[in-house]
Amino acid sequence: MGFWQDRIVEAAKSEWVYFGQQIVVIDGDQESIPHVGTWEDDDDSHSDRINQYWRAVGKPRLSGYDCKQPWSAAFISWIMQAAGVPNDLFPPSRAHRSYLNRFIANADDPFAALIPRTIHQYKPKPGDLICATRGKIKPPEVFEELQDLLYSWRMHCDIVVETSGQTLQAIGGNVRNSVSKTILTLSPDGYVQFTRARPWVLIVENRLE
Repeated sequence: MGFWQDRIVEAAKSEWVYFGQQIVVIDGDQESIPHVGTWEDDDDSHSDRINQYWRAVGKPRLSGYDCKQPWSAAFISWIMQAAGVPNDLFPPSRAHRSYLNRFIANADDPFAALIPRTIHQYKPKPGDLICATRGKIKPPEVFEELQDLLYSWRMHCDIVVETSGQTLQAIGGNVRNSVSKTILTLSPDGYVQFTRARPWVLIVENRLE
């Protein structure tokens, strides 16, 4: 990993430990939670931690007790700030599609630091983001289809923290009410696979230097 990727991964791991190391396993279309951690509204300290995430995106009145407010994009934004990534490279966003659309708009820039890819085009590595739709849309085969569809999608993204063989581990916020590590099986040649349990559709390649 490079300097920025290492800082992002370590920040995500630290938050996962703070929330009790909840694990979610996705095996094909099945999902299980072999270890349950601390949830967003279990106590004041963890609720206040989520308030810090919300502050990163300009929502200081929200906390973990606001359970109906999805906070996964606020979590990603806070992690990027905690790692020291400048806001002009990763804009803090209340919704994942806000920063994803910006990355897509700049995808042809040869100097872009964060590049969106379809799951068929690119094999993820630590420090990247893997993103799923909250709907039932199947993943596009080519990038041009991604551009056409993403504007209307409701999204969720996690930070890749480890890959080994056909196993990928990613940490995200607001995953089963906590900061969770999701473990999933890659294809035999190392690509993210679309599943109904979590409909992965794109990866953001992290080229920060």
